[in-house]
Amino acid sequence: MKSLLFSRFLLLLPWVLIVIIVLDIDSSRAPLPAPSPRGGAEGGSGGARSPPRRRPEPALPTIYAITPTYSRPVQKAELTRLANTFRQVSRLHWILVEDAAARSELVTRFVAGAGLPCTHLHVPTPRRYKRPGLPRATEQRNAGLAWLRQRHQHLPPPQPGVLFFADDDNTYSLELFQEMRTTRKVSVWPVGLVGGRRYERPVVENGKVVGWYTGWRADRPFAIDMAGFAVSLQVILSHPKAVFKRRGSQPGMQESDFLKQITTVEELEPKANNCTKVPIVTFVKSSGVISVDDFTDTQGIF
Repeated sequence: MKSLLFSRFLLLLPWVLIVIIVLDIDSSRAPLPAPSPRGGAEGGSGGARSPPRRRPEPALPTIYAITPTYSRPVQKAELTRLANTFRQVSRLHWILVEDAAARSELVTRFVAGAGLPCTHLHVPTPRRYKRPGLPRATEQRNAGLAWLRQRHQHLPPPQPGVLFFADDDNTYSLELFQEMRTTRKVSVWPVGLVGGRRYERPVVENGKVVGWYTGWRADRPFAIDMAGFAVSLQVILSHPKAVFKRRGSQPGMQESDFLKQITTVEELEPKANNCTKVPIVTFVKSSGVISVDDFTDTQGIF
């Protein structure tokens, strides 16, 4: 009897061992991690490791261009040339100010089809200031400054931006806009075909303005053309009384009178390769003392 039981035990023993081994393997097997929503199986408890977040890039400073304009046969042609340039510049806001008691139909239609951000203002020049030899476009530039300050007075700082005065008879290099956008306070550069010369420019030594190459009154505090400088928006906002003056301002001194209110010569920031390149050309009348041929010898500055 005992031998029979022992023989049956030997027959069942291998099967019992197999069952024990299988149960031991199942109990020691680790559960598989749940698939992540992105389909990854590695990383931490959240599944696939996400790439590090990039810091947001600072906003590109807005360029504000104040352009006085008045009615004349070539007005639309010159505004069209200027608009064709401005459309190629990122984040540019055009402040177009008519010398008129009301908005003209011509400029209103032009602004509607210009294809760029534009504010259309108007203010007339008093008749007593329209005499030859008196500064032009004073009221229009001040109207643009007033609009800019009113627009930004309730917005929180910082408000990155830069302002320059773009007369409608000027021609601009696109590189100028890239350079002026980095203006910290007041930046300057040469201007071509102005003051009876091929160009006028600040004289720069060791990165600082030390004088002026100009055809008229180099003794001016800022012997510079209206087209030859840009101002940081923060400077404009922090000097709310800085405007172009009529009373007490001598002919040809409006640039100096304005810049004296906001900066010093020592603080000026030379652009255009330390003011050795001309990024802007002003209009030259055919009846002027210098002909276009006189500007062919540029001595490497253009």
